[in-house]
Amino acid sequence: MTAATVTLLSTFTLIITANQASAACGTTNVALNRPATASSTENAGTPASAAVDGNSGTRWSSAFSDPQWVQVDLGSAQAVCRVGLNWEAAYSSAFQIQLSANGTSWTNAYSTTTSTGGNQSIDVVGTARYVRINGTARATGWGHSLWEMTVNVDDGSTDPTVPPTDPRNPNLGPNTFVYSPSTPQSEIQSRINAISTQMHTNQFGSQRYAVLFKPGTYNADVNLRFYTQVAGLGLLPDQVNINGHVRVEADWLQQGEDPNYKGNATQNFWRAAENLSVTLPAGQIERWAVAQAAPYRRMHLRGQVQLWDGYIGWASGGLFADSRIDGLVESGSQQQFLTRNSDLNGGWSGSVWNMVFVGANGSPPQNFPNPSHTVVSNTPVIREKPFLYFDAAGNYNVFVPALRQNARGTSWSSGNPAGTSISLSQFYVVHPTSPVATINAALAQGKHLLFTPGVYNLTDTIRVTRPDTVILGLGLATLSPRTGLPAITVADVDGVKVAGLLIDAGPANSPVLMEVGPAGSNANHSANPTSLHDVFFRIGGPGVGKASTSLRINSHDVIGDHLWLWRGDHGDGIGWDQNTAANGLIVNGNNVTMYGLFVEHYQQYQVIWNGNGGRTYFFQNEMPYDPASNAQWGSPGGGTQGWAAYKVANSVTTHEAWGVGSYCFFNVNPGVVASRSFEVPNTPGVRFHGLVSVSLGGVGTINRVINDTGAVANTANQVSYVPNYP
Repeated sequence: MTAATVTLLSTFTLIITANQASAACGTTNVALNRPATASSTENAGTPASAAVDGNSGTRWSSAFSDPQWVQVDLGSAQAVCRVGLNWEAAYSSAFQIQLSANGTSWTNAYSTTTSTGGNQSIDVVGTARYVRINGTARATGWGHSLWEMTVNVDDGSTDPTVPPTDPRNPNLGPNTFVYSPSTPQSEIQSRINAISTQMHTNQFGSQRYAVLFKPGTYNADVNLRFYTQVAGLGLLPDQVNINGHVRVEADWLQQGEDPNYKGNATQNFWRAAENLSVTLPAGQIERWAVAQAAPYRRMHLRGQVQLWDGYIGWASGGLFADSRIDGLVESGSQQQFLTRNSDLNGGWSGSVWNMVFVGANGSPPQNFPNPSHTVVSNTPVIREKPFLYFDAAGNYNVFVPALRQNARGTSWSSGNPAGTSISLSQFYVVHPTSPVATINAALAQGKHLLFTPGVYNLTDTIRVTRPDTVILGLGLATLSPRTGLPAITVADVDGVKVAGLLIDAGPANSPVLMEVGPAGSNANHSANPTSLHDVFFRIGGPGVGKASTSLRINSHDVIGDHLWLWRGDHGDGIGWDQNTAANGLIVNGNNVTMYGLFVEHYQQYQVIWNGNGGRTYFFQNEMPYDPASNAQWGSPGGGTQGWAAYKVANSVTTHEAWGVGSYCFFNVNPGVVASRSFEVPNTPGVRFHGLVSVSLGGVGTINRVINDTGAVANTANQVSYVPNYP
């Protein structure tokens, strides 16, 4: 098929691209037990050969100086495509991967000065007999030390066959249910009820579901439970109308001492409603009693909504994005909430700690802290989440909304939105049984990815290397790396969109679960940034999970649109030494913007922001519940107790945040103290607005809100506000 572009509906373009085959990177370690030499060794027990012996319990380590190198002789010239490095604690913070035909003249195939060690898998291109790791700076006072070095080469074959996708009749998997107006209403309701019953309390189960409605009108009551996405397949929300409800109830989790009161919504996670119009029965209201990772996106609600159980139940977080709500929004006991680029035609009532409105029509006026309404008039730069839709010709497509700047209100209020439509024929439709090699082959050929509902146990990293690639998950498709590698890496390219995924740490520690741009990324992507939409991370809960960092962003200009990064505080595999995770988010790129950033329970800084020009609109955090003492949980620096939730590096000169909250609940030891919630450099270009620290139930202490400003939050004074800093 030749490349083609067709104008459709005058407001967006239909893109069809050509496929190209590529050579496959083999999985055999051609460095195993090959001759190895090094610039030096620490002692006789750490020879160069230990780095290529296939034993992760033996290692090469160098003398305590820079530079140092270790190299392997592959025996013949081969097309090297990947190098794996399993660093010991004494890793190289700066190094090159070098290739040579003769062992004397070297070419750099990869270079970094910001390595964080751990288990790395690095794609390279070059033909060489010799491969060398040249360490130029040490992370510690010890030498350069590798447990293992592996080398993969092109295996002489082409990539695995990538099956085509029929855009009229795609295989969306057994857990995706697509309905049309001709489907009997009883059949639809029966399926919705069955899913709802199964997923009512199924908080850490492996089942995943998507319920999709083609354009038309339906009568349905959707009681939305765990790991379920309900979505319309129209180009506009009003093309699919539900007469009834799309609701989330607080009706299963006990609150307080009364076992009969189950109005607690603080664990109503991992569900989504998208791209629908809902017309409520006369005299009824909607309930959307949610916590984290429960987006209400691109919706039109014809009626009133409550964001809690309507009585005294707690609720803890949520998102309205690109939505229109005709009736009053009552937030009730909802603790914090973000409304972005929406039309609140019936207004808003209520506030607890942190209600944030960005680019929203009908929002309440700015007022902080009583009520705690942080209001930003326009959204500076945003791209709405891509979505699947079904056109009048009977084809499935994915619509990618255009980038908007200084935006207010929904993207669809004036009719067909601006953006690009991509035929589903240009997607590889992924199933839980799809090999990672096939996924990566599809990406190498220029395909996009549509993940069907399910849990994907990954033995390798999904590598996104081409600009404008779309990665879209249905039904909270869940990626779980099982071998200590990242789940996804994205190259430093323009316009990648990743949306609708839960990334769940596996039992082998991953240095990072997702990385956007390799270390040292420096390209300008302001005209076409990479964006992440409804991407959620989890460390523990279904079982033991480990990851040093959940998300690291090295590229410039990245947009985060509703992220929840969660080190589990309940479930299976939970404990200070079990679900280990130092940091949630590390931002090294410049001009990165976050809308709806939820980061909770990590063991060191929850967020580390090293890049300049960063902006955060709404931040919600809970510190780890489980430090046994301040001796166990303490950051470097004179007299500092605990770790701040949000750390802006001392080198940063420009950073701004609106509507930010951090809470403590030190239930293992209520005597634990955190010195502060936010730690930032005192410079005019770093500004925060609408800050709050909370001691939940008075269990634990946060001494200051930001740096040395703000009153203590403790048993006697559980909530502490700072309107602006400095």
